[in-house]
Amino acid sequence: MKNSRADLPSESLTPPVLPTYARADLAVARGEGPYLFDESGRRYLDFVAGVAVNCLGHCHPALVSALETQARALWHTSNLFRIPGQEKLAERLTELTFADTMFFTNSGAEAIECAIKMARKFQSHNNRPERFRLITFEAAFHGRTLATIAASGQEKMLKGFGPKVDGFDQVAFGDLAAAEAAITPETAGFLIEPVQGEGGIRAATPEFLRGLRALADQHNLVLIFDEIQCGMGRTGKLFAHEWAGVTPDIMAVAKGIGGGFPLGACLATAEAAAGMTAGTHGSTYGGNPLAMAVGNAVLEVVAGPGFLDHVVEIGDYLGAALTDLAARHPDIFADARGQGLIRGLKLKTDLPAFIVAARGQGLLLAAAGDNVVRLLPPLIIERAHVDEAIALLDATAKAVAAEAA
Repeated sequence: MKNSRADLPSESLTPPVLPTYARADLAVARGEGPYLFDESGRRYLDFVAGVAVNCLGHCHPALVSALETQARALWHTSNLFRIPGQEKLAERLTELTFADTMFFTNSGAEAIECAIKMARKFQSHNNRPERFRLITFEAAFHGRTLATIAASGQEKMLKGFGPKVDGFDQVAFGDLAAAEAAITPETAGFLIEPVQGEGGIRAATPEFLRGLRALADQHNLVLIFDEIQCGMGRTGKLFAHEWAGVTPDIMAVAKGIGGGFPLGACLATAEAAAGMTAGTHGSTYGGNPLAMAVGNAVLEVVAGPGFLDHVVEIGDYLGAALTDLAARHPDIFADARGQGLIRGLKLKTDLPAFIVAARGQGLLLAAAGDNVVRLLPPLIIERAHVDEAIALLDATAKAVAAEAA
């Protein structure tokens, strides 16, 4: 029989919340705009934004109003019935993107799972069932399910979870020749992030994305973009691939699309989605009325007049300031990188220690691969917030340098 927790020594207790996160010792009490406040009332400039989720900052009035209004009307019905909010958001997104149709999910991993299934179904639907493999790219991050960790291909994510789910072949990011060489009679398509977030804020060149599009067309493959982190205005376009003038066949979206409410979507052309008929896929919670109310409110703001122009302007201002900061601290920073408001600083020092030091200064940052510190501020920041962040980063760099001396 299970012992009472009170009967066990503290060192042997498993915490009630599964300890799968290396959490910072910061208990957040509330948020306002680009700031978070801890339980003591201390204010932090939030340049994590829930890992690119809180695109409109914290407690944006339009989102609060949309959620409160919907909560008083209807929370959940399941997808057994029409959900008007889904139809509204889908119609708006099809107007603004390459897509003809979409499936709503609760998360990015679910959106990628839908994209993987859709790619396989597309090939099967077109009498090519042997084509089920996707070519993915080194340092990618596509989620934490068994299929998405296999798609990501990173040993640290796969270790201990048994045989890797079959169907994914990794090649070097940005190497078009390697991508072409990896095509076999079993290849169904490509899956790529136009800008790698977890992988170290690495942007695919327009030429590389265009090359993948051409290969997909040549070999009857599907091109899938993972815009979970780099989409929804973060680069200054609604979706990052727009800078390259390339459209995918399928695209996974999440994070910013819900502005903090759990929401994802798998967008597709009519051709790519032709095999996804009734019963081929589903979700109990996906596209529920609460999520749809918030998603529609987010899109109303992000696609509104001047919003993306603002992201480009502030993103350029932040990028120039980070480049200057890196030049002023060559012993701490190797380079500044990124686009719009998905930015990174490659460090020459210890990444976790730098993030802790920045938090001590009142600035919240996220880690990424390649020893890069990630800056993912809300898209509503102004120049004054950039100036504040740079001052805090400057103070952090000085403190880290002094500690190392």
